[in-house]
Amino acid sequence: MTAEDRLVVVDGLLGRPFPEEEEQEVPVKGVWEGHRSSGPGYHLCVLKASRDFWDDRSEDVVEAAEEEIDAALHAVSTALTARWGEPEVIDLWPFLESENPAPEPMSELCQLSGRMLAWRRPDAGRWVALAVGQADPEFPIQLLAAVGETPLP
Repeated sequence: MTAEDRLVVVDGLLGRPFPEEEEQEVPVKGVWEGHRSSGPGYHLCVLKASRDFWDDRSEDVVEAAEEEIDAALHAVSTALTARWGEPEVIDLWPFLESENPAPEPMSELCQLSGRMLAWRRPDAGRWVALAVGQADPEFPIQLLAAVGETPLP
């Protein structure tokens, strides 16, 4: 998937209606890229995923994966910034540390990442965010796109 393809996905999420109930879309079993979860007020999609690290967690392998995901993040965020201006950096740790459960997609994002870049889209009544995260050291590093309508801090 190219940067342009990832922008098409983000645009699709921004225009897609939110479902009334939680749903998931897994393009191919075992493939992370393209995995999407949606629910009332949000969409979350994996735009790019590195390989997993079950067999090899050496520094060179992890560093190469991090660079690949960072390059994808840079390409997409640069394009979104050109459209909508500089993003806000949102700290996700408060959602993880809160006594009250965070609404989706913040609940999932804060378990994978410590921060996200967010662009408010008042014309659409939504916001768009990008985050890089990893569930566990053995799992792939992921570039995630989120669209939501819940208020951002």
